[in-house]
Amino acid sequence: MKYAIVIPDGAGDLPQESLQGRTPFELADCPTFDRVATEGRFGTTRNVPDGLPCGSDVAILSVVGYDPRTVYTGRAPLEALAQDIPLGKNDLVFRCNLVTVTDETMIDNSAGGISTEEGAALIRDLAEALGDEHWEFHPGVGYRHLLIHRGHGKSGLRTTAPHDILGQPIKGHLPAGEGADELLRLMEASRGILADHEINRVRQDLGEHPATQIWLWGEGLRPKLQPFHERFAVHGAAITAVDLVRGIARAIGWKVIEVEGANAYLNTNYRGKGQAAIRALDDVDLVCVHIEAPDESGHEGNAAHKIQAIEEIDRHILAPLLAHMESTYDAWRLMVLPDHLTPINVRTHTSDPVPVGIIGTGMEPIHPGPFTEKHAATSGFRIPVGHELMEYFLRR
Repeated sequence: MKYAIVIPDGAGDLPQESLQGRTPFELADCPTFDRVATEGRFGTTRNVPDGLPCGSDVAILSVVGYDPRTVYTGRAPLEALAQDIPLGKNDLVFRCNLVTVTDETMIDNSAGGISTEEGAALIRDLAEALGDEHWEFHPGVGYRHLLIHRGHGKSGLRTTAPHDILGQPIKGHLPAGEGADELLRLMEASRGILADHEINRVRQDLGEHPATQIWLWGEGLRPKLQPFHERFAVHGAAITAVDLVRGIARAIGWKVIEVEGANAYLNTNYRGKGQAAIRALDDVDLVCVHIEAPDESGHEGNAAHKIQAIEEIDRHILAPLLAHMESTYDAWRLMVLPDHLTPINVRTHTSDPVPVGIIGTGMEPIHPGPFTEKHAATSGFRIPVGHELMEYFLRR
């Protein structure tokens, strides 16, 4: 049996007044999504348990079959695994966003979608000015970077994801608890270093949001996850442009496949990802394709961009992958689902159930119809505990 999973990150939405009560899935031209929902099993699952942060870290752990209530230690250490950064058992890892804060209000959690090259240059300069034997800065992708506090151990810190407070004053959302003073010192010091940086001067001249400071959040210690092939006797691979998903893949023993031109934005190499997924099935039992563009569009509050991302995924990833599987393998299954919703009016994640479709061998239709949130919600096919979906997908 060959398996494929397509995760359009954050593609699910709520009915939008600006869209006459509809969602991007309802407006998008996505015939392959609709085919999965019509010819396969279609319903809902919920990937974010109550009491845990509503983000892709928790949600994608659920999607790949791990109970985040027992294995989740934080977002940042998963991203450190993606970068092959050695971690001791007492090393505390933080996500270090480059953000735009104006008049003490969180304007942009991504510093205007800053490029990887620009972001890395800023982080290197911050490391030179602020780093020492205890605090290590590590550049990542775009605005997403890491800060490691070596030997710190578990903390009682409370931090907030910057994408959860867009348009809000940062006061009341700053790090708090044991050790927060050091984080606040670093965040404040970063302002002075970045204020007159040449990269920011150029960005402002171009009308782009500057990176005004770092924002620290998502802290955690190194996770311990049982290899996927030991649990399910299936060998997997992941295709993604996001360090978080790379880290989860490596943590569970999946191969990570890089695609030239793939990024975490609307202009990613959709076609390249689709073709890489097809090739991967020659070597592994399961391939998982993750696409970040719909989520970024949700954070932007941009419905047109989210619709475009869904259509590109349908055309260049889902359609060719489905066609290849049904024409090549005697036994196969394909599953498609967002990890969580990122509604365009909310501009952050919500823990609502997400639509899920499974098509292929042994997956006779349940609740056929369009691939929309509204139609999924009326289905009797429900997997209320998200991490149980993988067992269903592989062994039902």
